[in-house]
This record gives sequence, structure tokens and C-alpha cells, in this order.
Amino acid sequence: MARHGIYPHDIIPPRSKYFDSGRFGRIFAELPAFSSDTPEIREALIDIGKAGGIMDAKDKLSEGPIKLITEPALSAKNPNNPQLTAGFTFLGQFLDHDMTFDPTSSLERQADPEHISNFRTPSLALDNVYGAGPGGSPHLYDQGAGKGIKFLLEPTGTAGKFDVPRNSQNVALIGDPRDDENLIISQLQVAFLKFHNEAVDYVKAKIKLTNPDQIFGEAQRLVRWHYQWIIIHEFLKKTCGAEIVDDILANGRKHYKWHNEPFIPVEFSVAAYRFGHSQVRPSYRANFTGNPGGQPFFGMIFTPNPSDPNDPDDLSGGHRAPRRFIDWPTFFDFGDGNVRPNKAIDTILSTAMFKLPGSVVPNAAAKTNPSSLAQRNLLRHLTFSLPSGQRVAKAMELPVLSKGDLADLQPYGLDDRTPLWFYILREAAVLAGGQRLGPVGGRIIAEVFIGLLQGDGTSYLSQDPEWQPSLPTIDPAHKGDDFRIIDLLRFAQVA
Repeated sequence: MARHGIYPHDIIPPRSKYFDSGRFGRIFAELPAFSSDTPEIREALIDIGKAGGIMDAKDKLSEGPIKLITEPALSAKNPNNPQLTAGFTFLGQFLDHDMTFDPTSSLERQADPEHISNFRTPSLALDNVYGAGPGGSPHLYDQGAGKGIKFLLEPTGTAGKFDVPRNSQNVALIGDPRDDENLIISQLQVAFLKFHNEAVDYVKAKIKLTNPDQIFGEAQRLVRWHYQWIIIHEFLKKTCGAEIVDDILANGRKHYKWHNEPFIPVEFSVAAYRFGHSQVRPSYRANFTGNPGGQPFFGMIFTPNPSDPNDPDDLSGGHRAPRRFIDWPTFFDFGDGNVRPNKAIDTILSTAMFKLPGSVVPNAAAKTNPSSLAQRNLLRHLTFSLPSGQRVAKAMELPVLSKGDLADLQPYGLDDRTPLWFYILREAAVLAGGQRLGPVGGRIIAEVFIGLLQGDGTSYLSQDPEWQPSLPTIDPAHKGDDFRIIDLLRFAQVA
């Protein structure tokens, strides 16, 4: 009999860490779950995460994508974050797809994280871009460009704009199918494909290599190491705080450890790293000239019923059309005044996240796979027996939020035993003004990212920790000691 009629088996996750490669496991294995899985607590989590509930921004979606951006009152509960621009949400999504590949992404199918295979060595080596390389994944590579050492790209239909390669049914031919979930992440995939292709030309011209295998290997190393530099010195420092990142690099990790090889902790994957769901806006300006008459293309991040199946009016992935490209100055700051700020990190999610594409009309059965992303995230805390945010904070010897900081959970009895994901979002809002993560969320995320790089024998942190970027930068003053996402996009010739 399934527990409460929800799950296919009654496995209680063991209190142990997993130390084998390619598995999910725990950081705080000794901590008990925040709650037992009872009908009452399940109903409470469903109510907390429901559409129109305490986590819903109640955006006026009917007003359309342009007004939601130009008239802040229509999206008043989605305040701006002046420290992060809109693109960092999607860079974070891209990093997630690089770290893990779980084909059972509806994680409710398994109750034991130690029995869920990652199906990819957890690392930050751009496996979602390179696949198994030119030999193992030849369909990703341009066979007409010198032994297939460059990636294949295809035009969108607009001059100078490219799309990922697709088969006859519009399915993306890329290293990870999730990198075609929306237009922004798909175009970020294009940027990394072009980044590698430009690195190939750079290696040929600057290093004078002629052997195709050597050219590919050196280009791949440059791409990976510059990407890893961006992760540590831009993404993590902006998201988690430079003080936490610098402390880990100087003094080591305190909590995320392993015996054999790195693993992905469920405290990270199910709770902490889902902070990005709070950053998603209901709509974005994709580009400046994509619509007829050279007008900007604005779109909802997704809509339940897109207008045109071949070129929908939202920013969903899986499509190619002339207007479906990204102008990156909206998403990252190139200094031209076009960039848009990210949303603050807090316990409020955009209304679009409460009706996910492909979801059925809510009914009794929806409790197994609800249409609300917030409900799904909260229910997974029961699936994986995650500890409360308060217990994790105490175990990390960090400040604990007061019951007053979580007063809206008091009616549910969760103001002193709060699901970790909700706690980390509220911690960011209370202790960091929503501009970055708080001490618990920031340290968990920074330790896992840095730990994965330190556990990867091919990363720059392992091979040459004193290495500094060498590729050209937009600002010559940064050459040799910095490399940012805007430098990557400019070098790739997509911005």
C-alpha cells in the first residue's frame, strides 16, 4: 500500500551519507526530518504553496508581458534585486544542468536519495555542452569543420542569430535536453557552443596548434577553466557573498565532505539550490528587434496555452523561429543601460510558477504531482526526510531565524521547524535584504560548488589553483585577473 496513497513504496531514507560517485546523498545525515509524513503536514505544505497563498506574488498576468515589466504595481510583490541582473537566474539553471542529470526528475518517484543515480559524474565540466565529445557524441559536432572539433549550430532565420541544432521534429540535439526548457536557457546553450568554437579559432591562431585532437583539447580546457572562474568569482560571490566564498577557498569546507568522490547532497538539490525559483520573473524582454517592424519581443516565461505551436508568444523552448533569439544586454550588464534587475530572493514566487505548463486542472489527484512549483518543492521535503532550516542552522553554528521571522508559518506549526527550502528563502530576505543568500543557504551552495571543483581532477582548482584567465575581456583593466559572463558572451560573438 502506498503511503497516504501518494508514493509507490514505503521506504524511509537511512540516516547515512553516500560516498560513491554519481549518487545523491546527505550533508547532515544525523539530523531528523523536519516532520513525519502525516496527512496533516502534507495538507499544510499544500496550503502554503498553493496558488493565491502566502507564497504567490499574485501578479496580474492578464495584463500581458510588457505591462508586467513597465508597470511595477502589476507585479508589486516581485521587488528588484540591485545586486543581480536578470540573466543570473538562467545562468544558475544552466549550472544546475551541468552538475546533475536525473532522468527521474519527478523525484517523488523515489523516496531514498541514495538510490537515485545522478547518471552523470557530479562536476562542473560542461558535460551538458560537450556530451561524450566528438567521438562519443558526433551528432553534436560539425563534421565539416575539421574532424568535428567545432559544435554544430543552425540559423534562427534572423541574420547573425543562431539556434541549437534540431531534428525534423524540433527536438534539440544537445548534451542535455533540459537546456531547451525555455528560450533563455536554450540561447545560453548556443552561447557556450559558440564560446567553444571561438576558442578553437583562438587556439589555432594564438597557440599555433595544428593537430585537431590537440586543438580540441586545449580549446575545451580554456572554455572549462574560464567558465569555472566565472562560477567562483562572479556567480558564487554575487549569489552567496564574497566573504563566504573567500573563507572556503582560504580555510576549506566545514560541512560538505566525502570519502571517495563528490556526491550531490539532497540538502543542496532539493532545498538550497532551488532558491532560483524565487528569482524568476513572470515576463522578460527577449530581444530588441525580433517582432514585426523591428519591435522588441516580450514574452511570458511560459503560458499554459501558447498561441502558436511553432512560434508561441511565450518564452518556452523547443521552437525555432526568426524572433526566437536573445539580446543579452537585457540580461547582463554591458554598461549600455539596457539591463534589467533580477527579482529579490524571498519566499514569494511569480504567479506563473503556480500553474506549470502541462499541469492538469487541480483536483484530489493533483496532490501527487501538483501544478504549483512551490507545492512540489515543499512536498519533496517529506519525500527525502529533509531536516528543518532551524536544525541545519544550529548544526552549522550559524544564526537561527526567530519565530517572529517566520510568523506566517505559525498557523501551520512550522515557525520553529521550517522546511529547509522555505527557511533559506526567508533567511535571504531577512538577513540579506533579498540581494543574496543568507549564511545557511550561501554556505551550503558555495561549499558544494567549490567542493565539486576541488574534487574534479581536471578543474583549474585541482590542476592549477593559481591560474588566472587569459582570454580577452571587455575591460582591458581586467585582463589577466578576471573574466565575467559578459566577457564570455562577447568572446563568443553573441553580444
